[in-house]
Amino acid sequence: MRWQNSDSVATPPHRDRLMTEPAWPYYPVFLKLRDQRVLLVGGGEVAGRKLRLLLRAGARVEIVAAELAGDVAEACASGRAVHQARAFSDAQLHGCRLVIAATGDRDLNARVAAVAESAGVAVNVVDDVALSRFITPAIVDRAPMLVAISSGGAAPVLARRLRERIETWLPAAYGRLAGFMQRHREAVRDATVQGEARGVWERFLDSPAAERVLAGDEAGAEAGLQAALQDRPAVGEVWLVGAGPGDPDLLTFKALRLMQQCDVVLHDRLISPQVLDLVRRDARRLFVGKARSQHAVPQEQINAELVRLAQQGLRVLRLKGGDPFIFGRGGEEIDTLMAHGIPFQVVPGITAASGCAAYAGIPLTHRDHAQSCVFVTGHARKDGTLDLHWDQLARRGQTVVVYMGLHTLPALCAELIVHGLPPQWPAAMVEEGTSPSQRVVVGTLGDLPQRVEAAGLKGASLLIVGEVVRLREHLAWNAGGVKDA
Repeated sequence: MRWQNSDSVATPPHRDRLMTEPAWPYYPVFLKLRDQRVLLVGGGEVAGRKLRLLLRAGARVEIVAAELAGDVAEACASGRAVHQARAFSDAQLHGCRLVIAATGDRDLNARVAAVAESAGVAVNVVDDVALSRFITPAIVDRAPMLVAISSGGAAPVLARRLRERIETWLPAAYGRLAGFMQRHREAVRDATVQGEARGVWERFLDSPAAERVLAGDEAGAEAGLQAALQDRPAVGEVWLVGAGPGDPDLLTFKALRLMQQCDVVLHDRLISPQVLDLVRRDARRLFVGKARSQHAVPQEQINAELVRLAQQGLRVLRLKGGDPFIFGRGGEEIDTLMAHGIPFQVVPGITAASGCAAYAGIPLTHRDHAQSCVFVTGHARKDGTLDLHWDQLARRGQTVVVYMGLHTLPALCAELIVHGLPPQWPAAMVEEGTSPSQRVVVGTLGDLPQRVEAAGLKGASLLIVGEVVRLREHLAWNAGGVKDA
């Protein structure tokens, strides 16, 4: 379509669009200040915050202030900044790229701004948008990658809140990833024809190799980059991720990031629907959970499946309830992965003992009641007996946490009594810990089995034995979200 004909001049379509779009209060730009002269007027705490950013950018900072304090005084004493111990004058702006006024004197700040405007030097007056030619954004620092957020001075608190959100989403190691790409940029450009380099980097970022950079595996990342250059899938990676005891808010940042990046997920029955909903939506889901006396998928088959999927170049998420290394058989799985040369990472999760006890208001250790804590599993052998070191468990001054002990609860309590603990010894069973349906049954070794049976507990449950259980009466902070059965 032509914009001009013989009869009239038409308005370009993009100009109509620009006329209706909201105007920007500022033009976003990143300014190169390395070895450039910058004037900072002010020597207090506010000036110190600005000084730290200027020094990170490599600026040659000159500070105009009668007195210096804190970081500003330290920077001048160490030679990282120059102190001009005299009143501000117009001549001090000569040769400056920009100036920042950070004093508590509004009249002085206004004068600095006026002189800078007359001299054509960009000026920022801290906390005074009207006097500023430029403003400094909220920054997420992943150097050499920086994210700058600004509301144009309209809502600085909102900009800071958005920065906090991005801080949680953007891994701290992303700077390492940007640095890796920077170091290999010329090599990729030289190894490709015009226009193909971008595709190489896209394949690299979509492959497990990018995660290898974040994990500090430079050699693995370089192998993945070579695979992207040859347009062939590299070997994938397996991530053993602890999903915690149920509450999705208890996931770690790293767990959430990997959940959003996986191609396929193998998950247990203990993974709550709310947690599973956070997995990348188009990832393939494979249920490999185990129930009591019923193994949906044998462990050996799970191990083999992890290897098979990774060898296809996939990013495989092995999502486990609690922590992978606490009764999660994570050690067996990574042993198989190592035998087949499959890269892997392990992301710890909040184990059920910690999460359930905390949400139930029962501290696992306490200076007056329990100086140690023991984790055991309550699985019975095929003949129905429990193979535990009872003499070590039936001791005062410690807390015993029994995983998967709901169906062997009568035998557990009886053995602890036989081996020396009194029938009145405190004990509690926590069902569906940390979830909205959590229930807690409190009793003693002598009566807890009957209380649990009367309450009808059937879900995933955790047994806590020890004097710390008595503290629940006044430490149950989560009472609004927990039901006493």
